[in-house]
Amino acid sequence: MDTEGQFSPTTVAAARDRYDALGSTAQVVVKEVAKAMGLSAEEYRERVTGEVVETARDALFAESLSVTVGSHEEFETWREDTDHAVEVIGSEHVDNVVWHAPEFADDAVAATFQSERDAAVGTLRRQAFGRLYSEVV
Repeated sequence: MDTEGQFSPTTVAAARDRYDALGSTAQVVVKEVAKAMGLSAEEYRERVTGEVVETARDALFAESLSVTVGSHEEFETWREDTDHAVEVIGSEHVDNVVWHAPEFADDAVAATFQSERDAAVGTLRRQAFGRLYSEVV
């Protein structure tokens, strides 16, 4: 069992602070991507909306989340010891699970996978943002 990612907020306030701090980073990333795509200043003004920058901020936040990756048995052992209500995405008939359970929340999310670890981690992070963070940040 191991952990990927560097951010695991212990409070709603910590999650909000991190999300707020990523605003300027998201703006810079979007601007640089638009430049690399060769967008003119006019195209940039037309196409790069607040929603585009917010989507970038959401992705930056989600991708920094700390997740635990382990075997199905390790996950079940953790699950027996947690008070979180866990929503599992995927099949129970595979060998591996990735999960995220913020200390401040009553809920947690998990995604099962057989061999595509990176895809499962990415999916889980997006699910965690949508299900656990989007309402609090």
